Amino acid sequence: MMKRLTVALMLSSAIAGLGASAASAALPDGAPAPEFSAKATLGGAEFQFVLADALKHGPVVLYFYPAAFTKGCTIEAHEFAAAIGDFKALNATVIGVSHDGIEKLDKFSVSECQSKFPVAADPDGVVIKAYDAKMLMMPGMSTRISYVITPDDKIIYSYDSLDPSKHVENTLGAIKAWEAGHKS
Repeated sequence: MMKRLTVALMLSSAIAGLGASAASAALPDGAPAPEFSAKATLGGAEFQFVLADALKHGPVVLYFYPAAFTKGCTIEAHEFAAAIGDFKALNATVIGVSHDGIEKLDKFSVSECQSKFPVAADPDGVVIKAYDAKMLMMPGMSTRISYVITPDDKIIYSYDSLDPSKHVENTLGAIKAWEAGHKS
């Protein structure tokens, strides 16, 4: 089991290094966002995250990542944590989702997410499947894909890349563009 996971993570890292995508396909812009509820944790405190409730407060950045405590996922969590003030200034909620169990995510939410935003557990892959975020080579895991969902339950932006470096910048830009369009 450990050998299989190690091989999978090495393969995932190799693909990330190439900048290739391993997702089947992102949901298209304009599509309705699949509703979901999942066990989540913020700063190690568990709660039930409900997308519909979060959307009452503004847009939601829903980002999927392969596995907690791996190199790319740690980088991405640190970048979201560093930018959380910018997202909050736009009334946006950020939530990460992976196949990891909630116990592992309790630790990840404190250390890597710096207790600044929640992460949700999807060990059965229900949310991952609903958002077409499955990694093709490892169907039980998600690829790295980020969605911006507006309060009217629409996906307005998606970014699919195993390279974690542009997810924060791109989703923040999409929210700013949407916000600017709603002020006119």
